[in-house]
Amino acid sequence: MTPDVVGLPHGAPRRVPGLRRSELAALAGISVEYVVRLEQGTASTPSAQVCAALSRALRLSDDEYAHLLRLAGHAAGPSRVPRRIPAGLLRITDQLAANPLALFDATWQLLHWNPLFAATFGDPTRRELTDRNVLVWEFLGELPRVRQTADEQAAFAESLIADLRATTGRYPDDPDVAVLITRLRHSPRFRELWQRPSVGSHERAHKLVEHPEVGLIALDSAVLTTQDTDLRLVVYTARPDTDARGKLDLLAAIGVQTMSGTAG
Repeated sequence: MTPDVVGLPHGAPRRVPGLRRSELAALAGISVEYVVRLEQGTASTPSAQVCAALSRALRLSDDEYAHLLRLAGHAAGPSRVPRRIPAGLLRITDQLAANPLALFDATWQLLHWNPLFAATFGDPTRRELTDRNVLVWEFLGELPRVRQTADEQAAFAESLIADLRATTGRYPDDPDVAVLITRLRHSPRFRELWQRPSVGSHERAHKLVEHPEVGLIALDSAVLTTQDTDLRLVVYTARPDTDARGKLDLLAAIGVQTMSGTAG
């Protein structure tokens, strides 16, 4: 893997071909220190999320990714939540660059996002991999920059719970699903909702994003589930009859930088 393949500048002369540790870490959204520990064999077994992130960063083939999962003790197969993003799906996301969008797996773990998503909701790489999950944000933290009324929050939470229960039915033996549910049980609200026998799919929502630079952005989100990979492509569009489109265009220009030009 050479830097130009992933759109990185070559920079200073390299002692060896390939990506530097810092470049791989940035592409995968993990720390350089963790990459070093993986190389040295001093890190604990990487999670399936880390394996997926490394696979995307290194652009592994499906066979290579399956081999990586087996080596890390996460046997690939129909019993595991798919996290491999097909190249064709990534090409589709490139064509939708005018809108914030993100790709999630069936447990609502964030796998991929475009620059406008980061500019709108905040840079996901500032969170640990295991914290880049919509369910974790909803029940153990807060949705990044999102304002919700009490009714909107209740409907959103109930929809996520029904969706997660459907996921447990499709992947009953995936240990990562069990780990996530155990973690979410620390939330009394999750425990209450989890007792309900609701099953369904989370398909749409309204978002009112409170951006520190451009103010409130009214968005609608549509969830498109891929048939073969069970991934969720979430596309955010400007709500009609609002100024959201102009604000998105401004964010597309300034990116994750603040108006003054410092990292934001």
